[in-house]
Amino acid sequence: MSLDDDLTRLIRQEEVLQFPHFDEGSAWQLGSFLYEQAVAEAWPLVIDIRRFDRPLFFAARPGITSDNHDWVRRKNNTVQRFLRSSYRLRYQLALDDQDITQRYCLSPADYASVGGGFPIIVRGAGVIGSVTVSGLPDRQDHQIIVDALCQLLGHDRDALALPTECPL
Repeated sequence: MSLDDDLTRLIRQEEVLQFPHFDEGSAWQLGSFLYEQAVAEAWPLVIDIRRFDRPLFFAARPGITSDNHDWVRRKNNTVQRFLRSSYRLRYQLALDDQDITQRYCLSPADYASVGGGFPIIVRGAGVIGSVTVSGLPDRQDHQIIVDALCQLLGHDRDALALPTECPL
């Protein structure tokens, strides 16, 4: 697949993976699902789910470092600023052959255009927060969020999954 094909799929994920409503119970369900998956796969993972005004769920697995917490902060900042997945932003920047500093004059110390930050979108309301993970390669960080959202929202994972091969 090409950059354009992956970007089309990333945009489609955000169009489809929307909640009818999202509250603290929804955050707990999503966070618990991601945590159980991390336990089953023995993944070192940080999981952070938040509305933009407050945290709703946080968990960390053995094997993570303070760097993972910083990646989560930076990915959250990216989702909040651009209202799209941090991985989608990576592709949009790659197509323009730019990075986040060149295009937006933003510091990579505060923003990360890598996989692992995904917007929480409520149908009819828009982006209200983010679900963010860190601990695995960025494409995998992104995909485990998509897989969890597909499972919880009743969508076909295969129809929304990115191919294993990364064109970047």
